[in-house]
Amino acid sequence: MEALAARSVRPGEEFSRVALTGPAVTLLDTLWERHGPLMFHQSGGCCDGSAPMCYPTGEFLTGDADVLLGVFDLPGRGELGFWMSREQFAYWSHTHLTVDVVDGRGSGFSLEAPEGKRFLIRSEILDIP
Repeated sequence: MEALAARSVRPGEEFSRVALTGPAVTLLDTLWERHGPLMFHQSGGCCDGSAPMCYPTGEFLTGDADVLLGVFDLPGRGELGFWMSREQFAYWSHTHLTVDVVDGRGSGFSLEAPEGKRFLIRSEILDIP
């Protein structure tokens, strides 16, 4: 499966800022089956290898300190938002993020931890005209 791009939701933007690899979509499908609708939140990390946290939708409360970067339409499931802290977005606003999956347990309360997997950010500079 090719990368699944998120819909642009930021005013004035017509490009995707975030995508999911095929393995990330597969793991999210499993997690959705167990936990229902999901969301991502990225609150820390400065570069490749940072780990976004996956929560049941609404379990992590977002507000004015957060930015919605995009919304994925997960096949057969529904919408999954990708949020980032506004402070973090100030550092990463020039990048396109791809959520991938690697073996190993991440820290924190992200839903994939018991699976022996962790979500991982891969980034590249956005090519915006």
